[in-house]
Amino acid sequence: MQPQAHAAATASEAQQYKQVTLKVTPLTAENIKPFGQIISSSPDGKVFDQEDAQLVLNQGTPRFYIMRLPVRGLRFHRITYHGKVTQCLGGLTPPHPWYVALARPTLSLDAYPQPEDIRVFRIPFGSFLKMEVGTWHAGPLFSEPEAMEFYNLELCDTNVTDHNTHDYRKRNGMEFIVEDDLP
Repeated sequence: MQPQAHAAATASEAQQYKQVTLKVTPLTAENIKPFGQIISSSPDGKVFDQEDAQLVLNQGTPRFYIMRLPVRGLRFHRITYHGKVTQCLGGLTPPHPWYVALARPTLSLDAYPQPEDIRVFRIPFGSFLKMEVGTWHAGPLFSEPEAMEFYNLELCDTNVTDHNTHDYRKRNGMEFIVEDDLP
């Protein structure tokens, strides 16, 4: 009886908010460029160049770790930016892709992204995302499996001292739903 009550509460809660559908944007170097870089495999011994992740990690101690996230579905109502560091995320659960919503850096909580400013990308297994300093982001998002593991490169205190979040439910009465109709 508990799961049904929870499902009813979730459905009721969702009806309180304006739901904005965001369609997935094709993942290309050009489309992702305002927000960061998509990095895929390269031959061993390749010389460092602009195709490699251009990192900013000089404002603290870098932290590289594996995080395990439970399934959250393809909806969100919070978006965050980190103003001191680039952040890298990559999925470690084959063969599943994952999604991320991104908006250009503003470095201001007052200048949070409007719905038309947000782009959603599907990140394939075997690639990782490097976000520019200050890029607004929501995710990783995925609807299956029940949990996924991701590697994350940021600073050791990013989620304590540099976690700037806008909550669209509280401030705007809305939430976002990701729709993927790309092949």
